[in-house]
Amino acid sequence: MRLAIVEDDDKVRQQLQTYVLQYFQGRENDVDIRLFADGDEILEDYAADYDLIFLDIQMKRLDGLATAERIRERDEDVYLVFITNLANYAIRGYAVHALDFILKPVNFLMLRQVLMSVERLLDQKPKRYITLPTDTGLTRLDVSQITYVETDGHAVSIYTEKGVYRLRQSMRGMEELLGKYGFFRCNSCYLVNLRHVERVENGDAIVGGQALTISRPRHKAFMEALTKYLGGAKA
Repeated sequence: MRLAIVEDDDKVRQQLQTYVLQYFQGRENDVDIRLFADGDEILEDYAADYDLIFLDIQMKRLDGLATAERIRERDEDVYLVFITNLANYAIRGYAVHALDFILKPVNFLMLRQVLMSVERLLDQKPKRYITLPTDTGLTRLDVSQITYVETDGHAVSIYTEKGVYRLRQSMRGMEELLGKYGFFRCNSCYLVNLRHVERVENGDAIVGGQALTISRPRHKAFMEALTKYLGGAKA
């Protein structure tokens, strides 16, 4: 599960992170947590790759409700949960289709209930799979977990959240297979899952912590595809 915590109180932010890690300790599902101190921070390079976002409603610069409205302009699917001192603020959250709210002070049992609900909802979502003859045998891969594909001219390596798989296939063949799922070439060697682009800097797409060069001939088309994806028109 990918989740973000947007909370301007450092102690509350760290406490929420501790509770989330406690919940996932020893569980089959992994968790990737990103921390933000204000709504502006998460919106700066927002990519529609979160499953769940915890939002403090009362923040100094951009409050949680305004942040949620701008997130919804780019991402219709992410689950939003508000954190607040006052229940009447949380009621306004339903205008942005918030899943739930948690009253402060947050305790582990409250957070546990929310995480359990989100896990159930995520399990019910239809997943997209492809089955390929990789170096480990016939392998069924969840498309959403593929971060990028790399070619060395003779074979391709498929980088996923769970490992790397190699197979004899052309990059053009992979592009035809994955293009409809929001994958786009950033250069002749890399096919990128736009869902996993963390940011673009110095001419590179940062994907899964790796800097993948965006070639000059493909730069305009890649940035247009990324902008379209972030805007909610997911290929």
